[in-house]
This record gives sequence, structure tokens and C-alpha cells, in this order.
Amino acid sequence: MKRKIKVAIWGFGAMGSGMARMINSIKGFDLVGVCDKYDKYQGKSVFEILASDNPYDHDVLVEANIVDILKNEKPDIVLLATDSFTKDAFPKIKLLLEHGTNVISTAEEMAYPKANEPLLAKSIDQLAKAYGKTVLGTGVNPGMMMDLVAIVLSGVMTRVDGFQISRINSLSPFGPTVMQEQGVGLTQEEYLLKEKQKAISGHVGFRESAMMIAEALGLELSSFKQTMEPIVTEVERKSKYGHAAKGNVCGVNMKATAFFDNGLKLEMHHPQQIEPELGGVKTGDYIKILGVPEINMEIKPEVEGGLGTIAICVNMIPHVINASPGLKTMIDLPVPRAIVGDIRNLVEIN
Repeated sequence: MKRKIKVAIWGFGAMGSGMARMINSIKGFDLVGVCDKYDKYQGKSVFEILASDNPYDHDVLVEANIVDILKNEKPDIVLLATDSFTKDAFPKIKLLLEHGTNVISTAEEMAYPKANEPLLAKSIDQLAKAYGKTVLGTGVNPGMMMDLVAIVLSGVMTRVDGFQISRINSLSPFGPTVMQEQGVGLTQEEYLLKEKQKAISGHVGFRESAMMIAEALGLELSSFKQTMEPIVTEVERKSKYGHAAKGNVCGVNMKATAFFDNGLKLEMHHPQQIEPELGGVKTGDYIKILGVPEINMEIKPEVEGGLGTIAICVNMIPHVINASPGLKTMIDLPVPRAIVGDIRNLVEIN
């Protein structure tokens, strides 16, 4: 029997803790370390925090210093569940590569880092190849629902004339960082001020999705424009990590339009908010691809954002470990699929 696949998690918020739960439920994994900056977690057992059984023959305590985990446990892969932007994730990725581990990052820009940080993307690729490891950025969106799924669906078409992609989703499963980035809970005046200060990022990933689709179809992005407006709630809304009083901002409504070099048009619409059902909004994922044959896909309700991100990161672990060294995107690796059996049956490792 092959040895277990050693996994560490950096960032133990809503996403990182969910990844730990999933890893603990799959045969063949060995969670060997968790790092988080939250001092009330540090020194505590992961299984105490999760209020779950320990499936291993060892405990896992939350540590403040990732280097201690890397040196002592030598994980095969680290799930980096921090940040949204490549520039913030880069020093962490560099550190992980220097310690000889593969990386999967949840940072939205890392789904296609060449879109906004081409120089950093090149550096990550060079570092990964130098250390013989693989780096992937992924999540439910970008990384899956507004890009990879559309790319896969286009594979049954003889002609593609355009894309119309919408994701109407709930922000409720996400943690405090996401709430701040979306302006959840702000008054309309506070929102406008923070928007001017560029303190509201909204959805990070439209450009990444557009460029991923372009590359997959053999095209180039010729123009790109996106807009963002606050969603103001008419009723009080509360989620685990967010609260918006009546009349305040509960999320953002984002749209993007891109044209490729052959004239093909891509339209993207992504309103996201906490507790959307309280505002009479039904969630869903929608992809319409114009051409022959025309494709119309609907998933209602949405693929739940929190669980979707947790799942895609964990499920991509064998593909990242098996991949050739370098920086990868979702179009470089095998089609995602759930890990149902023993992870060791999917991994080429001694």
C-alpha cells in the first residue's frame, strides 16, 4: 500500500476549515499541519475546533509559523486558503516552493494570474519548475462555474459565436475577508467612499475567466470592461460572517463585457449578496453559448460557493501532484472529478 498523501493547510477560516473536514473524510489523506494567524486558534487541536473525530494516529495543532510545519512534516501539498490577489499570495507561494511542496491557492487572481500579474505569473512558473513542484489557483469562481464549465460545453459545438454567462450566488458561506471586499454591512455613503478609495474589490476574477476562455479557444482578449454597483437590501440580513441592516449594502452587482480578437463577444453577470432569498432573489448558474448547436445550461440553485471552492481545491490535489512542474491553470490539468475512493489510487507518488 502506498503511503498516505500529506496535506497542510495555510489559513483556517471558512474555506480552510472546510477543506480540513473534507480531507479528514477521504481515505488515504493525512492532514499533517494547519497554520493560521488567529491567536485564539493557535495551539488548539484542529479536531477540537472542528468538533469532529480525529481519524489519524496523531493530533494536529494549529501553528502560527508555516515554516515549522514545512520543516517538520514535509507535506506533499499545501492548500493556501488566504488572499484574493496574486501579489499578496506570491510571497507565501514562493516560501512554500522553496520548502519543496506543491501548492493550491484559493486566491481568485491565481486562477489565471497572467491576466493581471504577468511578471509574477512568470516568476511563479520559473520557481515551480526550479523546485520541481506545481502551483494551481482554483475555486468555484473563477476556476469552474464561469469559465471551465463553459469551455467544456463548447467542446460539443461545431461553431461558437458568443458567450452569455451568469452566476447569481450567495455570499453567506464566506468569511470576514470576503464580507469586507464586497462592502457587506456598509451604508451607501460608506460604500461610495470606500469604492473611491478602491477598498471594495467586489468579485475578483472576470478578467481571469475571460482570458482563460480565450486561451482555451485559441483566441486573444482584445477588449475588456467591467462595472460594479452596490446591492442595497430592503430588509435586514444576517449570515454567519456578515450583517446588513435595512437600507445598507448586502453585496455587489457586477457585469463584464469582453471581445476576443475574432470579434466573439463574452458577457458576464455576477450579482452576489448575503442571504439573497431574503430579498426575493433565487440563485443559479447559467451558461448560454451562441453557435451550432446553441448551448443553454441552467443549475438552480447555484453551486454553493463555499462548498464548491472547498471541493474543487481538495479534488484537484491528485492532478496537481501528478502534473509536470510549473504554474498551471484549470485548462492545463485533467477534468475535475470527485475523490470517492482512496486518494492513493489517483496519485503517482512513492
